[in-house]
Order: sequence, then structure tokens, then C-alpha cells
Amino acid sequence: MTLPMILDIGEVSRQSGLAVSTLRFYEEKGLIQSCGRRGMRRLFEASVLLRLALISLGKNAGFSLDEMDEIFTFQDGVQIDRDRLMNKADELDLKIRQLTAVREGLRHAADCSAPSHLECPTFQRLLDGALKKNKVKRKTKGV
Repeated sequence: MTLPMILDIGEVSRQSGLAVSTLRFYEEKGLIQSCGRRGMRRLFEASVLLRLALISLGKNAGFSLDEMDEIFTFQDGVQIDRDRLMNKADELDLKIRQLTAVREGLRHAADCSAPSHLECPTFQRLLDGALKKNKVKRKTKGV
């Protein structure tokens, strides 16, 4: 029988690349759990590194910490809510399309031969799109 390897908070920080303060914050939020203390230093099972990697991946994908707490469960191995992952992938696809359109509009505006950007129809569409996006945000927030 092999015992789980125990790491102190400094070693978890070094191996994960996360600040000690971030690890403490994640523990306060219930995303990770220490398994004890050695003096004043928190101790963690080595498996916490997998959980921290999933949290980092989730943050990169745009999930909030609260969402990740709901999406990732660690009973009987790692369980991940596949529907939530698919929904986030769909959101990212939409965001990519929006950002691509903005990028292309900016490139056009930079190379446009119109005497003024305000005389460029493509730049005008870019400005109109920005205003429409603000209106949609206001409506969804109820402002």
C-alpha cells in the first residue's frame, strides 16, 4: 500500500505556478482542501495538482470559479459536466466570430484609402456594431 504524497503549500505553489495567496483563496472558496498542517504551513495531497490544472484550464476557457466548482467533481475520479463544456465551447465560437469581424474591420480601417475614417463605410459598420453590442448588454443586464 502506498501512501499519498503530501506537499506543503510552497511546493504546491512551485509545481502549479500559482501564488500561495491564490492557493489560500481557492481553499477559502472550497475549490481545494488541505489535508493538515506542518507548523503554520498547509499540507495538500499531490492530487491537488490535477485539480489546480483543471481550474487553470477552466479559467482559460472563461469559466468563473463558482462555475468550476459546479462543473468539476472529484468523487470516483474526475467527473466533468460535458454539457457545460459544450455550451462554453459554443460561446467561445461566437466570441471568436465577433472578434474576427472586429479584427478585420480594424485592419480595413488601418489600410482604408478614405480621407477620414468617418467617411469609410466599413469603419462606420464597425462603429454601429459597437453601439448595437452596448444596447444588447444593457438589455441583458436590465439597465
